[in-house]
Amino acid sequence: MKSSNTVWHSAIITREHRQQQNGHQSAILWFTGLSGAGKSTLAHAVEEKLHALGCRTFVIDGDNIRQGLCGDLGFSAADRVENIRRIGEVAKLFTDAGVIALTAFISPFQSDRDRVRQLVPAGDFVEIYCAAALEVCESRDVKGLYKRARSGDIPNFTGISSPYEAPQTPELTIDTGDRPLEECVDQVIHYLRQRGILAD
Repeated sequence: MKSSNTVWHSAIITREHRQQQNGHQSAILWFTGLSGAGKSTLAHAVEEKLHALGCRTFVIDGDNIRQGLCGDLGFSAADRVENIRRIGEVAKLFTDAGVIALTAFISPFQSDRDRVRQLVPAGDFVEIYCAAALEVCESRDVKGLYKRARSGDIPNFTGISSPYEAPQTPELTIDTGDRPLEECVDQVIHYLRQRGILAD
């Protein structure tokens, strides 16, 4: 899908030039899971580690993106699809910029995550499932969202009145419900080294 009367402009400085300058590959690290599963916490902790290693990074956070780029969207099924589509396009631009883009979104539907995967070359999309039991997520509910959802104040709430489709074959499954944050971060960094996104 694209606007009419437009032509893609190819830059002189390419993704490969930027990756060479950065000393690492670019990629999309797509953290998915229930609200309260630890997606944002883990994404920011991984970014902190990557930054310390000298990497070019940016976290695209779910709440932040809805205050600007996706501020016009609600939480209907159609709006959730559009929300993830926009984020996917933004994340794709970050990979072209040579950046490791970390996204922290519930992104409950497998078809939406697959659509983002198809936007970029094979290997650029790293699906990271933050696996935490619903009761654990509810116990971390600092915003009170689950309580409001169960009382009917928030319709279409993922995990309560709207489904969450857990990834079947993610690149990484991380037990964010029980494992310490430091171990979860190490698991991500280890994978990135194995894949050659980061140099050994």
